[in-house]
Amino acid sequence: MPSPHASPVCVKQHEVIIIGAGFGGIGLAARLLQIGISDLLVLEKSADVGGVWAANRYLGAACDVPSHLYSFSFAPNPHWSRRFAPQAEILRYLQDTARATGVLPHVRLNTEVQGARWLQELALWEVTLASGETVRCRVLVSAVGQLSRPLVPTIAGQDQLGVPQFHSAQWDAGVDLAGKTVAVVGTGASAIQLVPELARMAKRLLVFQRTPAYVIPRPDAEFAPFTRARFARWPWLQRIYRWGIYWQYELRGLGFTRFAFLLEWLGKRQFEGMLRAQVADPQLREALTPRYAIGCKRVLMSNDYFAALAKPHVQLVQQALQRMEPQTLLTADGQRHAVDAVVYGTGFAATSLLAPMRICGVGGTDLHARWQQQGAAAYLGLSVPGFPNFFMLYGPNTNLGHNSILVMLEAQIDHVLRCVYKLRKNGARAMELREPVLQRFHASMRQRFAHTVFAAGCQSWYLDKDGHSPTNWPGFTVSYCLRARYGSLGVYRFA
Repeated sequence: MPSPHASPVCVKQHEVIIIGAGFGGIGLAARLLQIGISDLLVLEKSADVGGVWAANRYLGAACDVPSHLYSFSFAPNPHWSRRFAPQAEILRYLQDTARATGVLPHVRLNTEVQGARWLQELALWEVTLASGETVRCRVLVSAVGQLSRPLVPTIAGQDQLGVPQFHSAQWDAGVDLAGKTVAVVGTGASAIQLVPELARMAKRLLVFQRTPAYVIPRPDAEFAPFTRARFARWPWLQRIYRWGIYWQYELRGLGFTRFAFLLEWLGKRQFEGMLRAQVADPQLREALTPRYAIGCKRVLMSNDYFAALAKPHVQLVQQALQRMEPQTLLTADGQRHAVDAVVYGTGFAATSLLAPMRICGVGGTDLHARWQQQGAAAYLGLSVPGFPNFFMLYGPNTNLGHNSILVMLEAQIDHVLRCVYKLRKNGARAMELREPVLQRFHASMRQRFAHTVFAAGCQSWYLDKDGHSPTNWPGFTVSYCLRARYGSLGVYRFA
């Protein structure tokens, strides 16, 4: 009698399937192709590669990590126009990299993944797509990241507002905001880039702030043509420049993970100096001053956010939005604000990792159910017991407050490559993380996190409902990269 899991002819099978075509997915696919693994498939729900940089097309979108560090070490770009590249340029870099490394032919666009289940008898992952189609693979990698699901607050009367409203990550370019009264809800990383742009075009701008943020200057500047030419002619010069940026940012980790007084001394001085220089009104300065330790929430970067809020046609609203009526926003103090459009700069569901996909491992164990019981945890953010041949890029506890996520991603990619190679070399069908390894690692993460500035007592997207952080790495990237790249693979059980 044939196995109930016997693979029907219509089900395609691959050695590796990657979910997501952002930095993680493109980087892993490129490296797999480099080592000769071409039987791979990249599934992307959007109409283009690029991940968050394809989705986030709002006005003023840019990176807050220097361009030469926010790019692959194996695909350097000597032609960055600015120290901090804008969204369109980062997206173009990703598209060009995917094309140059041969990744594009392996990408299926407009293909959303609903979930995946481990077929024990076949030692394969079966991936279910939103279309109902299924595909199978030996190794499954999620590269959806932590910032892929826009978070839009639910407000009474929202469906009655009657004017355009959208999240910054779902920007509606068809809505003309020039000369209009626009409300921005939220003051996070996207909002502080968006607000100065809207302040230049809107007739009136309302900025709804729940909690003020620490904002420091962004040392941005154009690269001179001769600088770009030198980087192109002498790649070693660009590598030295990249390493210089890396160590400059890595040293900032001292303030986040060891000596919080360094952040208070350096970061706070920058914040206070820029606030005084750009905002003359003492009441507005008071409203824009946080009451929590710097670094507890994400430290933001902008050169013109405070100046935009100081403009006469811009109003900072500190009262909570209570309900919406036709063309009107009502706040908790009873004030009514007429608007022509609403933009939500309210961030992402960062702690709902992998959602809404359902990943079921050995015995049908649901990964989300496991995390709900024990807390979201994965060894090096990559692997979980009971889920063989499954890896996550930018998984639990791999976000950073001080350096480039590309440094972490490249270390994770190297770890996955080592695992794939080991599977092939051993002739094994599956490799699975040992349970005690994760328990020790998870306990270490919680213990170390308690001594970082992220645990200083404020509420942020770094924390889950229980006050723990499934997002941030509580140390230096150096320590993470050494463990991911060179740590023993004896933590896995091969079968």
